Amino acid sequence: MLQTLDDLDLEGVAVGVRIDINSPLASDDGGLADDARLRAHVETLSELTERGARVAVLAHQGRPGDDDFSTLAAHADRLDELLDAPVGYCDATFSTAAREAVAGLDPGTIVVLENTRFYAEEYMEFEAADAANTHLVEGLAPVLDVYVNDAFAAAHRSQPSLVGFPERLPGYAGRVMERELDVLGAIEETPTPRVYLLGGAKVGDSVGVARSVLERGLADTVLTAGVVGNVCLLAGGAELGPATSEFVYDHGYWDEIDRAGDLLDAYDEIEVPRDVAVERDGERHEVAVDEFPPEADSPAMDVGSRTVSAYTDVIESAGTVILNGPAGVFEEETFAHGTRDLYTAAAGAEYSIVGGGDTAAAIRKLDIEGFSHVSTGGGASLTLLAGDSLPAVEALRA
Repeated sequence: MLQTLDDLDLEGVAVGVRIDINSPLASDDGGLADDARLRAHVETLSELTERGARVAVLAHQGRPGDDDFSTLAAHADRLDELLDAPVGYCDATFSTAAREAVAGLDPGTIVVLENTRFYAEEYMEFEAADAANTHLVEGLAPVLDVYVNDAFAAAHRSQPSLVGFPERLPGYAGRVMERELDVLGAIEETPTPRVYLLGGAKVGDSVGVARSVLERGLADTVLTAGVVGNVCLLAGGAELGPATSEFVYDHGYWDEIDRAGDLLDAYDEIEVPRDVAVERDGERHEVAVDEFPPEADSPAMDVGSRTVSAYTDVIESAGTVILNGPAGVFEEETFAHGTRDLYTAAAGAEYSIVGGGDTAAAIRKLDIEGFSHVSTGGGASLTLLAGDSLPAVEALRA
């Protein structure tokens, strides 16, 4: 059984809360370019402080070597603005300084501890019992009374900050985690027909989701787009030119073509694009899949109007639409049409779910509203939709 904040008496309790506030950073000053993930956790953090908890925040930002690998100082400042409770920052995670910062908290206050990924252990996958013996968990657990995991977006990982603490402390799900599991774990209860639109570049994950939901009878139709759609087209024998093929090969998706081919052979419920958009002389040019020019020097960057029309007809007849991944390179206005039109149609469905990650980023950029649920996690939502367990959630159940 998963325990939630409803099962906690929080007055004066020292709570270690893992959230996911990994955010885009501004290129000019390193500040936050988007605070959507921080705002997602305001409900949990506000409830903890309003009920008198002493809150130590654990989170990560970026990866070593990437431009967005940074401290959490800016995140702490923004949380201080978003929350009524005072929020401090400590440039340590489990050292003496971090323990003193947590021990010195007054009820109803928060300290954001340093980026967990500043420590090598956080890059390793552990069994929960082994994660409990890492320096991070051993160092910080003694000054905490309970552990709350609200980081659904990272729940598909088994790193120390996600699976180690529940071995040493009572573990609870925060409000984001609770809501995500309630929605994504109950897909079979949503209105039918049920349509999945799988796009973006997580080809292996999307093929796995498609197979799982079709095997379990959860999908009436699976629409493919983006890189996923291109791989499915190649699997079906389409000729998309050398640029598209090279992109698929260079990004390590070539082996997925056979998996996608097997899936297409097994299920008639999968739809592939009728036409795609390429760049020609700096402009958008739409080409029917069966008329793709062999000399084309641009990869397929969006679905075309014929595909949008056919997919929209399917979406408009659906009871539930689940979106995961954009239909094209939505960051460029020239190739945002497919994503914008299909997402807008999906927002009008009786029930609609956005699978987080790039999908959520796309709806924010394109300013599309009206969805029933917008997930905070891309990889985690795909894992759950595929019927697989989430290590961080299983750690809380133990």
